[in-house]
Amino acid sequence: MTITLPTQDTDRDLVLSRVLNAPRDKVYQCWTQPDLLKQWFAPKPWTTPKIVTDFRVGGGSLFTMADEDGNEYPNAGQYLEIVPNEKLVFTDAYTGDWAPSAKPFFTAILTFEDAGEGKTRYTAIARHWSAEDATAHKQMGFHEGWGLCAAQLEELAARI
Repeated sequence: MTITLPTQDTDRDLVLSRVLNAPRDKVYQCWTQPDLLKQWFAPKPWTTPKIVTDFRVGGGSLFTMADEDGNEYPNAGQYLEIVPNEKLVFTDAYTGDWAPSAKPFFTAILTFEDAGEGKTRYTAIARHWSAEDATAHKQMGFHEGWGLCAAQLEELAARI
């Protein structure tokens, strides 16, 4: 039996897609190396002072963002799928080694495709547990925030 999963659920998904002027392997590196993640992950003027990862399927992650006043916002998650230079899937439904989180919000599905001439088609899908969660994330500024971060990601990936 073959099960086909939807690529996009319009009620629960928020999608950001950009062609970045940086090679695919460098964009992927920026998503997988903590020292690089710290440089671009939060929309400025916010920062990402702490990142801890166990980069494997089932491994946990803890990305801590900080606002201008230094208030920290930890985000725990778990990697679900890792395809080097092609795809990353992670969720906040688990916090590592399949330990459930208190309140799942979304799963991120990231794809990195060659767009020719050293460019990358970068697509981020935030798949939420409910349409209400997707609406809340949109109202929190998903497209603006993830868009700013994509620009920061592009700038870093282009120069490393």
